[in-house]
Amino acid sequence: MRKHFNTILWASLALFIASCQPSADHAASNESVAAGIREIRVITSGGFAAAYDILAPEFEQATGIKLITSYGSSSGGAPDSIPSRLSRGEATDIIILSRSSLDRLTDSGEVVAESRVDLVRSSIGLAVRAGAPAPDISSTESFIETVLAAESIGYSASASGTYLSTELFPRLGIWDEIEPKSKRILSERVATVVARGEVQIGFQQISEIIPIEGIYFVGPIPSAVQRVTTFSAGITTGANNSADAYALINYLSSVEVADTITDTGLEPVVLE
Repeated sequence: MRKHFNTILWASLALFIASCQPSADHAASNESVAAGIREIRVITSGGFAAAYDILAPEFEQATGIKLITSYGSSSGGAPDSIPSRLSRGEATDIIILSRSSLDRLTDSGEVVAESRVDLVRSSIGLAVRAGAPAPDISSTESFIETVLAAESIGYSASASGTYLSTELFPRLGIWDEIEPKSKRILSERVATVVARGEVQIGFQQISEIIPIEGIYFVGPIPSAVQRVTTFSAGITTGANNSADAYALINYLSSVEVADTITDTGLEPVVLE
C-alpha cells in the first residue's frame, strides 16, 4: 500500500526547503526567485515518470513550489529526447534519466557533477496486447523462442532498446533474423504501440509498461539476459533555481517515498 506523507513529514520537508533558499547573490541573478515565484523545471525520462507523476503533486502540496515538467527519452536522438532538448538550450533545473546518459551530459558540461543522485533501478519487461496469449519467457531458451516466433517486435529508442538491439540480440545470434520484423519506437511508450496492435510483443522498462491500458504485462525478461538500468537525477549547469532543485532531488531519493516508487515497478536505491 502506497505510503503518503503525514503532517509531520510535510512540515519537515517544508522547513528543509526553506533552509535551502538561494543566496542573495544567486537570487539577484534569478528573476523567478527574486520575484518570489518558486518553481522548478524538470525533464524526466519515461523510466521514472510513473513514480514522478505521483510524487510531484505531493511535493508541490507540501512545499508550495510549482513543478514545471516535461518528458523525454534518456537518449536515442528524437527531437524530444533529453539530450536533444538540452542541446537546443531548453531551460531546465533538473533532469532525470539513465545514469549512463546523465554521466555523458555531465562530461559535456550540461550537468553539475556533484549534484548527481541515483534514484532507482529498473528492469526490462515484455508486454503483449490485452487478450493475447502470454508467451513463455521463463528461461533464456524460451525467451529466444518467443522472440523468434513473434510476428513483430517493438523496442524503445532509449536505454533498454539500445541494449537489446546492439548487445543482447546480436550476442544471442538472432539479430539478423529478427531485425526486419523489429521496430524502434520513438517518442512514445512501446506498450502503447503494442496496445494499438502495431507490434505483437514489446520490450521496455517495466515501469513504462505497467501504466499503459490495453496491454498485458508478461513479466521481466530472464535474469541471465536482463539489463538493470539505474535512473538518476542531476541539476543542470544552467539551472535557475538550484537550491529548490536540490531539495526536490533529496525528496525523490528519500526512504519516505520508497513504497510509492516500488508500486510503480521500480527498485528504490535508498532501500539497497
